[in-house]
Amino acid sequence: MLALDDVQFELQAGEVHVLLGENGAGKSTLVKILSGAHARSAGEILLEGVTVDLNTPRQAQALGISIIYQELNLIPQLSAAANIFLGREPQKMAGILHHYKMIQDAQAILDQLRTGVDAQSRVQDLSVGQQQMVEVAKALSLHARILIMDEPTSALTEQEIKELFTLIRRLKTQGVAIIYISHRLEELYEIGDRVTILRDGKYIATHRLTEIDKSKLIRLMVDRDLGDHFPKVRVQTGEEALRVERVSRRPVLEDISFSLHRGEVVGLAGLLGSGRTELARVLFGADRADEGSIYIHGEKVKLKNPADAIHKQVAYLSEDRKSQGLVLNLPVLDNICLSSLDRFSRLGWVSLKQEAEAATDYIDKLRIRTPHLRQQVRYLSGGNQQKVVISKWLCSQARILIFDEPTRGIDVGAKVEIYQLINQLAADGAAILMISSDLQEILGMSDRILVMCRGRIAAAFSAAEATQENILQFALGENQRAHA
Repeated sequence: MLALDDVQFELQAGEVHVLLGENGAGKSTLVKILSGAHARSAGEILLEGVTVDLNTPRQAQALGISIIYQELNLIPQLSAAANIFLGREPQKMAGILHHYKMIQDAQAILDQLRTGVDAQSRVQDLSVGQQQMVEVAKALSLHARILIMDEPTSALTEQEIKELFTLIRRLKTQGVAIIYISHRLEELYEIGDRVTILRDGKYIATHRLTEIDKSKLIRLMVDRDLGDHFPKVRVQTGEEALRVERVSRRPVLEDISFSLHRGEVVGLAGLLGSGRTELARVLFGADRADEGSIYIHGEKVKLKNPADAIHKQVAYLSEDRKSQGLVLNLPVLDNICLSSLDRFSRLGWVSLKQEAEAATDYIDKLRIRTPHLRQQVRYLSGGNQQKVVISKWLCSQARILIFDEPTRGIDVGAKVEIYQLINQLAADGAAILMISSDLQEILGMSDRILVMCRGRIAAAFSAAEATQENILQFALGENQRAHA
């Protein structure tokens, strides 16, 4: 099977050209070819009408092509200036770094972008949005004429997204051409000029975004009508699965109390830094609470570590699946069975046959696209990686599932599949706590909604009474109300 098959793509100076498609459609392969990371096996690439070879990233950079990956390629311990000129540091003479000139030149680029970033600041001390600006500055220091941005807003706050879009518009006026990859369809209409859709490694169509609506875009992407993007199915809730009483972990959590029942999806909303992930880590035993009580199926428990939580059938799908949910250099099979080795072992010996049977079952059930069980999970698309993480916890027979940003960085078709899986889990009696920054997702898939603000639960709503406006009101700390 070809990763790309007879794909065409055209980019004009001063435009934002969106590259759209489901996970596995060929977007990453195309931009890796354009950035010199992968070699093409057929076809040609023309830059300003001249055929070029892009066999290495250095060749692409020399021709003015730079890429900013979703996982930022920065060294946290170094300054912004050192990252911008890494490997190309100005020198006073051979082997002697011209530190002052490096700082001066880096600051000039950062000031040109109006980032407000000090070139001497360490990258680890910057916000994610500021780090993104450092990546853009690095690209411009290479005199980039073509800038490829892969999911640039996936970890940014709303304010940082506004700042990024302002910067992109400014780059357009300077004639920089931008290839923009994102699964957030709303923002494409705000920042994009044209869109090219890929599906199964093939070119489908190119349209001006002003001439095509969202529903048609989705049909072109997935070759089917997805209908309701949030196909929530409400089921009869059962007995209490989890109860949290006055849990605190200072300074990030304060006096948290709520309950979660079998068959129920409780959405946990809040701004970045509100304490949502910190709460999830306490419930999974990754962090210890200072005070308060946790009850699982009516039993008071002490979760000293994640192994205790897994033993109690609690699962945590972290928002950073690559560093905390997967072992990227292990195959799909091993990742699926990683938390369930006791199921497949006897007297210290693991049954490879039983592992393979279980992994194959989950690959089929969740429709994970992989050429074989032994494929390293790093080579799967984001949506399929997420399905592998979910399979790992289903294989562990977890009954309380904490989903932290379950659809971040995956396409609209894979999102619907994740939602359908959440419905099925709830129908089977699992209790689900779903953390999400996407308010439409929270509203569309939750039975109840908790809103966190500054480490506390500020409000609780039923699905019927919740709106984006009242969730935001409490998330911003403008009000508080009693919750159950």
